[in-house]
Order: sequence, then structure tokens, then C-alpha cells
Amino acid sequence: MSDPQERPRGTGLLPLESTGDVGAMRPAVAVLPIGSFEQHGPFLPLTTDTLIACAIAREIAAAYPVLRLPPLTVSCSHEHFAWPGTVSISATTLVAVVRDIAESLRRSGIRSLVLVNGHGGNYVLRNVVQESAGTGFPMALFPGSADWSTARERAGVETSSTSDMHAGETETSILLREDPAWVRPGHMDSDFLADDREHLLTLGLRPYTESGVVGRPSLASAAKGGELLAALVDSFGAYFSLLTAERSATPSGEGAR
Repeated sequence: MSDPQERPRGTGLLPLESTGDVGAMRPAVAVLPIGSFEQHGPFLPLTTDTLIACAIAREIAAAYPVLRLPPLTVSCSHEHFAWPGTVSISATTLVAVVRDIAESLRRSGIRSLVLVNGHGGNYVLRNVVQESAGTGFPMALFPGSADWSTARERAGVETSSTSDMHAGETETSILLREDPAWVRPGHMDSDFLADDREHLLTLGLRPYTESGVVGRPSLASAAKGGELLAALVDSFGAYFSLLTAERSATPSGEGAR
């Protein structure tokens, strides 16, 4: 299994395999990074969620025989509408794109799909995965809350999961690990906590934070980012085993399309 600490920073976010490479590998599982294009405070890029999803997918592909897909870079970021630069698509559009990709993969011989989601606002992806059960083309959503909890504990993340909501310790750590140049000056002075966000879905995030930050980015470090990625790679093993076992359990004659 690869060690994220040993990989060059800021490289390999997009897959570069050829059709010959994929044909030789014959993967059964594909991983699709899903990010967003939304504000992450004044010091992280609008592509933060995409960069994180791509980093996770890259590390997974280095450790497991999966087909790594290029990312979906715009998703459901409506709660961030009040800040410049944020772009969203509807939940209906996101679902349609994911389903089209899944169908294309199925026709090409892939047997299952993991959605590597980097944006917490993509709630509808849970329903997409739920509806795949029993269809012959199972999906999974990764990382789950338990995966993040294990990773945060292993990395020594100090901010609680409730408080570490946006552009905080976890996200800033992963970007520092990938490329410190992606984190602009200011993150050491941008800590802001807003645990009471009861009407976030109705009002958006702006009533709860002026800067767009909810968390403690001052506690971030590249070392924590590396441990977060390494822990998520380990957690993915259970998903991979489940999906490949699902394929093995397919009745004879149904799995050789």
C-alpha cells in the first residue's frame, strides 16, 4: 500500500492512464472524485473540495486496482451563494450526470462505482447510492462519517467534526500536504466557530460566518494532511472488499458482459 507521505506534492491529481493501461488492468471498480467550485474563505481556492477529492482518489488508485476517473468540478453549493466565485448546479443535474457515468461504466465492463465526495453539501449522492442497491451495479459513497472520524483521530485533528465545518483544520491540512502554495496567507488568523447552524439549509452559510470560514485553520499542518490521506486509504479497503465480493457473488452468466 502506498504511503501518501512519500508522494510528490501537488502532482497526479488527474489520471494519465491510456486505454491500453486500463485494458491490461481490467478493473472492476471505478472511483469518481466529486468536488465543488465554492468559496473556502479568503485563503483557500474555490476548487478546494475538488482538490481534496482528487487527492483521495489518487491515493486510493495507488493502493487498489481501480479505474480513477477525472473529477466533477461543479456540484451543489447553493449554501455558499453569497460569496463571489461560487457556482452551483442543481441536485437533479448532479444525479443525472452521475447516473450517466455509471451507465457508461457498466457498458464498458466496470462492475461498481465509488463516489469520492469532497463536498458535504452534495446530500443527494446518498440517494443515488441508495437507489443502486439491487440493480446489479452497486455504488458506494466515500469517505463516510466513520471514515473521517477514524482519519481525524489518527491525524490528531483537534477541532471537533461539528466545529470543523468549512475551510478549517482538516481541509487546510490536506491542501498544505498537497501543495503549501495553494494555501494563501491568512489561515493562521481566520479561526471562527459557529456550531449553531440550525437553519443552514434555508438561509445559507452567510448568516453564520462573515468570512466563509467555520473551523480552526490555524491548527492545520501538512503532517496532519498526510495522516488524513493515509487513514482514508486504509478505510477504503472495506469498501473495495465489499464491492469486489459483490461482483464475485453475481450469478453465473450475469457478470461477463
